[in-house]
Amino acid sequence: MGREIRAARGTTLRCKGWRQEALLRLLENNLENAEKPDELIIYGGTGKAARNWESYDKIVETLKELEDDETLVVQSGKPVAVFKTWWNSPRVVMANANIVPYWSTWEKFYELEELGLIMYGQMTAGSWCYIGTQGIIQGTYETFSALAKKHFDGTLKGKIVLTGGMGGMGGAQPLAVKMAGGVCIDVECDENRIDRRIKAGFC
Repeated sequence: MGREIRAARGTTLRCKGWRQEALLRLLENNLENAEKPDELIIYGGTGKAARNWESYDKIVETLKELEDDETLVVQSGKPVAVFKTWWNSPRVVMANANIVPYWSTWEKFYELEELGLIMYGQMTAGSWCYIGTQGIIQGTYETFSALAKKHFDGTLKGKIVLTGGMGGMGGAQPLAVKMAGGVCIDVECDENRIDRRIKAGFC
């Protein structure tokens, strides 16, 4: 589609309350940091923020009209209801990729996805709280630091770490290894991902 979504900044309120505005900005920020924003894919190959562009537009429209005592229900990236609740209730409740255990196979999931009935939200994509690769750097650094403490006298200095992937999660590895004192060789087949991480200063 070629849409460029950027999270709003500043004090201009587009919704009927700051809680709704905050949720809208979280959703927009997901797409601003997305690996494949045109497909609504935030990270992890298939982790999406909304089921499709029609659902995304309806979520945005609904958040802008949502009252301070209403709750939007989102089911696997699609807005399905607005309920009258209370001022202190959640403004949005959501559930992503939930399938009754008997049918919870990848085969069934992909069948439902093909029918447009479900989406895979990963951990933070579908819940609108992904902040980009920066969000994974600390955990990745802590992991490499723990490894260094346990096996290499507290540093990866003089060590070469061979790893793979420079997407939304794996893209944190080169910088995290460097921060832990080591050298990283990261194998990635997508040149765009490599360029993106270099431009961001992660390698």
